[in-house]
Formats: sequence, structure tokens, C-alpha cells
Amino acid sequence: MTQLSVIRDHGSPESTHPDEELRRLVRGDSVHRTLYTDPSVFEKEMVRVFGGTWTYVAHESQIPKPDDFFTTQLGVRPVIVTRDSRGQVHVLLNRCTHRGSTVCREPSGSAKRFQCPYHAWTFANDGRLESVPWPKGYGSNFSYDAFGLGSVPRVESYRQFIFATFNMELPPLAEHLGPATEYLDAWLDRYPTGNVIVRSSAQKMMYRGNWKLSYDNAADGYHPAFSHRSLLKVAARYGDDRDMQYFAKRPDDGPLYVKYLGNGHTVVDQRPGMREGYWKWIRPFPGMEAFEAVLRKKYGDAEAERFLDMGPGAGLNLNIFPNLLIIGNHLQIIEPVGVDTTALSWYGTTIEGVPEEINTLRMRMQEDFPAFGEPDDLANFEEAQRGMLIPEMEWIDFSRGVGTGCEKTDHLGVVTGPVTHEHHIRGYFQEWSRLMTGATTGWSEDRGNADER
Repeated sequence: MTQLSVIRDHGSPESTHPDEELRRLVRGDSVHRTLYTDPSVFEKEMVRVFGGTWTYVAHESQIPKPDDFFTTQLGVRPVIVTRDSRGQVHVLLNRCTHRGSTVCREPSGSAKRFQCPYHAWTFANDGRLESVPWPKGYGSNFSYDAFGLGSVPRVESYRQFIFATFNMELPPLAEHLGPATEYLDAWLDRYPTGNVIVRSSAQKMMYRGNWKLSYDNAADGYHPAFSHRSLLKVAARYGDDRDMQYFAKRPDDGPLYVKYLGNGHTVVDQRPGMREGYWKWIRPFPGMEAFEAVLRKKYGDAEAERFLDMGPGAGLNLNIFPNLLIIGNHLQIIEPVGVDTTALSWYGTTIEGVPEEINTLRMRMQEDFPAFGEPDDLANFEEAQRGMLIPEMEWIDFSRGVGTGCEKTDHLGVVTGPVTHEHHIRGYFQEWSRLMTGATTGWSEDRGNADER
């Protein structure tokens, strides 16, 4: 198998690449603008963050059968997530070991092997090189074993969510997720089988801004009353007990909270602000009354209400650093493209063990926020990126909540505070700084080549 760079030893002096300048650019309550604008910082992030921590790549339902595959990216690396003929999951680097072309150009499907369209080198779906055209041209020393596809060395799943990393020293995935598992479990355990299905195509968006702008915003309860004012006004026509209305009027006076969960993970818990079950607090959408009437006629009121409550999201915005955001019933994946360009993929989810009408309702509800709320956020991200180009104004402030005494830290290090506070951003930048200045990669940034091991 092709030799690859891996991340091995946190903090060993002989293998680290300390970057004291980066460390100075992260303060307790602010960060320097160049963390969002400097291409050299972005390059390091793709190795040290997206290669150095457990990063989400796919859901097992996207590759349910042997020989299924799904193409995506790990940072900026194109990868193929495969389930080989024995059922084992691999994350392969989508790059021919001959001349560098991608070997798979389809978004998903079923294939026992991948043939590079350039020179027809052919690889098994576990990464092995199987054949090259006219092999005599390579001589007797040519080794097929040396030219297999690169693969990410560590791949683990938690409740069908697949993560991968080059970091050989990270703890197991479940330990790394830590307190975030409580919220992921709560999101899944509402459903009869305890799982979701991710088989729909993604709704894709792109904005001219840095990827961290999405993550900054993911647990931000400060902006909805202002950025999403038009959406809240539409919902307000139907009363004060609709989704997100609790953000409109001094949300810190209510029961909502935001948590920093450690290792970069964050959550906004909206459940304390919800009343009378999930179904009754959703914003109206076309056809909902007809679907509800059909279910009540088929199953009776009590059973219909049980099913209807499985339609909306769970009132959680759970964010797994650096790229997985669980928003309502969606998975939103952050896909960095460049220092000032980011793609977002929104995947709707369905569930098993419920009437067909519930999954139709879920898909209709999943059209709501990406269409009517996310454009507000993308506009803000792009304007923030423009503003950060001003060299005379250097610092980005995340100080809301500092000195108020309102934030509490428990024995696990989880920090809980009012929903508009910014401790979630201060927390994840601690993890970002640790990865960027303390983790090691085995990658020679001077040579740009992998160490032979």
C-alpha cells in the first residue's frame, strides 16, 4: 500500500512543527483576522485539523451493501468511502498513484473496482492495485503492492456515522466524541430503529468565505433575532409558540442554553423552549394539514401524534468539530474549498418503522430552513469575509459572556451558558489552536513528501 503521511505523536520535540506565531493569534476572547484570510493558515488546517482529528466522511446508510461507494472530501482531499466485498469500510484517497488523476468521478454507486480514466490503472475497492496496461513496460522490479491507492489509516463509526483520521495517536472515536454522544444518542433514540437513513441527494450551497465562519455560527444563539428577522416575522403570524420564536425576545431570559462539549464540539439545546411536543411547534408549510388528517384517520389521534412528533427535528443543533452539523433533521457538511471559498452540503434524513407519510413530511420540513434561513447566514459570512480583509482592524471578538459569571463548567469540562454567549467559539478555538500548534503530522512541510516508515 502507498506510504502516506500520518499524525503520530502529540508534542514530541523531534517531530512537532511548533508555530508560535499561530499560538499568538488566538487570545482568550478573540482571534486574529488572518486565521480567516491567510492561505498559509488554510493549508496547515487541511493537514493539522482535517487530517489531525476525527473528521466526518459519510453515513453507513450511504454505503449499505458490499461494493457500495460514496465520494466526498476530507478537507480538500477527494476520497472514496467504500464497503468492500467482505463488508469492511475503507476511506481511500481518490488519486491515481500513477499520474495523480481521480480514479472515481461518480458521486455514489456500486463497483468492485475503479479504473483511472487517464491510463486505465485499475484498483480494487479496498485500494489494491489490480492491473496496469502493458505491464512489461515497467520492468521486473515494478511492485503492485507499492502502488495501491492511499487510504486513511483510521476509520471508525459511531451509530453509523463514519469518521476518519490520519492521526495515529487519537483516542477511539467514541471517547473523542465524549459528551457529544449524549446529544447524538438523544437525536437518534427518538426513532423506532434508533437510526436515520441518508440516501437523498444533497442540497448544495457555496459562499465566498472561510469554512470557520460556518462553525462559528453553528451554535450561535445571538444572531437569529436579527439575521433571521424575516423568517421569525412569518412564523409570528401564527403565534409565539412556533419554532425559533424563543430567539426573538431576549432569549437569555428563557431556558435555552449553549454548551461547549470539549474537543471542539458544541450544542445549542432548544428543547427547553419547546411546548407541547415537536409537531405542534413547527412553522406551517404547504400540505401539513392534509398529511395530519390522513394520519389521524388511519391511526387515531394518540398514535398519529406519536408518529407526527417524529417528523420535526429534535430541537438540537449539534456540531461535531470540524465539519458535521446536525440541524433539525438535516446533516450539514462543511466542505472547505479555499481560504475564502466554502461549500455546504445539506442531506435530508428519513427514518424506518414509521408510515410513509412521515418521511414525506420530513422531506417537506427539510425544505424550510435551507431555503428561508440559510441564505441570511451565507450573506453574513460573505460580508464578514470582506470585512476581515481590512488590515488595520486585526481582531475578531468572541467575548460575549466573559466576566458575567453566567457560564458554568462541570466535572467533564463541559461549559454551559446562556444561548447568546460565545463560550462555544472560545472553546473550539482552543481545540483549533491545540491541533494547529501542538499536533504533529509526520509530514515534512519543507520537502512536501511523506516519511518512509
